[in-house]
Amino acid sequence: MDWGLEFVFRAILIGAGATAVMDIWAVVMKRAFSVPSLNYGLVGRWLGHMRHGQFAHENIAKTPLIAAERVIGWSAHYLIGIVFAGLFLFALSLDWARDPTLLPALLFGIATVSAPFLVMQPGMGLGVAAAKTPKPNIARLRSVIAHTAFGFGLFFASWVGAEVFQF
Repeated sequence: MDWGLEFVFRAILIGAGATAVMDIWAVVMKRAFSVPSLNYGLVGRWLGHMRHGQFAHENIAKTPLIAAERVIGWSAHYLIGIVFAGLFLFALSLDWARDPTLLPALLFGIATVSAPFLVMQPGMGLGVAAAKTPKPNIARLRSVIAHTAFGFGLFFASWVGAEVFQF
């Protein structure tokens, strides 16, 4: 298979799979421990307001709703997971995806927490690394755990892909 086609295929498979693992973890945490999940509708609202030039908000929950904000938020969530997987594969190579190991995936997953800490949370009015939330350390820990699950998902989705698709 052509390198470019394999790269795109694996980035989509691994990114969507890793994001799904992250979401499954969120469901487990919500059902077992009543830990609230991220409201992707608010992410969609934040992104939707960007087309009008508004990139930062005082409090995204008090910002006017936009049409299809949940669809936008969930779509962006999976697209970002795919982009992160593509960056990861570009940095490590397709050879890693063909024979994945846990540690690089786990470290990269944890590193991706910098995106919500430095971009999304400040833009939504939550402050850098959730500093303006009622319990910032708990919010930070939840973000790190969620992105650790994403790292495990990178490994797991890569492993499944390596077992099923041997190009």
